[in-house]
Amino acid sequence: MTPGELKALIRTVPDFPAPGIAFRDITTLIAHGPGFAATIDHMAEAARLSGAVAVAGIEARGFLFGAAIAARLGLGFVPLRKAGKLPVATLGIDYALEYGSARLELDPTLVDPGEPILLVDDLIATGGTALAGAELLRQAGARVDHALFVIDLPDLGGAGKLRAAGIAPWALFDFAGH
Repeated sequence: MTPGELKALIRTVPDFPAPGIAFRDITTLIAHGPGFAATIDHMAEAARLSGAVAVAGIEARGFLFGAAIAARLGLGFVPLRKAGKLPVATLGIDYALEYGSARLELDPTLVDPGEPILLVDDLIATGGTALAGAELLRQAGARVDHALFVIDLPDLGGAGKLRAAGIAPWALFDFAGH
């Protein structure tokens, strides 16, 4: 399936989670077997070009795409978890959200110093979560030069913030607005 055909599988939910927001709902994409498989095919090809030796996915939807890409390429998967979910000593980073704050944590034993790791999430909007994930991986010693997303919301500027941090963003497709 082409990126245009895949984009058509994304459901837009108006006024969620707040009035004026057009929420891009990927559940309709991942529920479509051929569409989900084709999405992973496209993303795995981009991932292969990154030279990464492992894939890190941001909880929760980054797990869906990141783990599938890692499996497709025979690479390890590094989960970036919400606070308190890992049973071992962790590194953590707090970051701002539009309506509050959040924390990501990582088991640092999953990362080797200097190891190139690809960051994956379903969507890049303002870039806050992706930048936090990259910084956390870098604190653990990883090299984070590339990030992949299914959707980019370019009007919110997140991809530009990643580029400014030395990370090349790639998205399967974008949606105008937010």
